[in-house]
Amino acid sequence: MNTERGKMLAGELYNALDPDLVQARDRARDLCQILNATREGDRELRRELLLKIFGKGGDTAWLQPPFFCDYGSNIELGERVFFNFNCTVLDVCKITIGDYSQFGSGVQILTPLHPLNAALRRKEEYGAPITIGSDVWVGSGAIILPGVTIGSRTVVGAGSVVSRSLPDNVLAVGNPCRVVRKIE
Repeated sequence: MNTERGKMLAGELYNALDPDLVQARDRARDLCQILNATREGDRELRRELLLKIFGKGGDTAWLQPPFFCDYGSNIELGERVFFNFNCTVLDVCKITIGDYSQFGSGVQILTPLHPLNAALRRKEEYGAPITIGSDVWVGSGAIILPGVTIGSRTVVGAGSVVSRSLPDNVLAVGNPCRVVRKIE
């Protein structure tokens, strides 16, 4: 039988109150709390914490606390990914972010989904992975919803709600987020 963690990562219904998952979330949230209490001069401590939080890429990631995530281990970053102040990354499914992508303040990257059926929603949830290419810029306050792919070199305008996948090399804005034009 598949574990609750295995079901979660596969995008299947799972019990979020499974003790293994609760412990993993507690670990990540404790690490984020320590990170968020650091001062600018605590660069070595921040790097150590990023290596513990992220599944991959903590060695070159750059962020401005506060930062929040569910597990951290399901987040795989390319080279030199940047998160500005107050970003939230809910990683019940895998989140992959390419090299040199940047996120403005208050960006939310959200993989969790919840059943429409109320009785089922009381017991289980599920999710869908998110993939973000290289050299992507996501403006402040944007929300990236479950199952979305954002192509490389794409720019997402501030405050946008990305509910559908976006191709490479476009400027996209709005709620819902739509392509405005190609980027040459």
